[in-house]
Amino acid sequence: MNQNYQTFDMIEEITRNDGSTYYEITNVEQNGIAELACDRGMIKEVRLLQLNIARTNALKTYEAYINKTYKFPTLTTLTKWEEWDKPKGKVLDAYKLILKSNHIG
Repeated sequence: MNQNYQTFDMIEEITRNDGSTYYEITNVEQNGIAELACDRGMIKEVRLLQLNIARTNALKTYEAYINKTYKFPTLTTLTKWEEWDKPKGKVLDAYKLILKSNHIG
């Protein structure tokens, strides 16, 4: 697992295998992981919606939570797709603000 702190700069739409969708704030490296997960049938589709999103306080809050809470798979260690939780409170509020600021959702 990659233990380096990752910064996020894009928003993607993930389609689960059941056809439902959700948005994720991510980066190029993790988008590549999502593409591989799609190729392996772990998710149905991944689509980029916004590139080069602003480094706001909301983004920094969400990014810090994800980096603290999750280990990032690499192309060689990906064995399952893990959807990142967005707990109520400042993390969910930050996530929603990022989407709203980028006219998504």
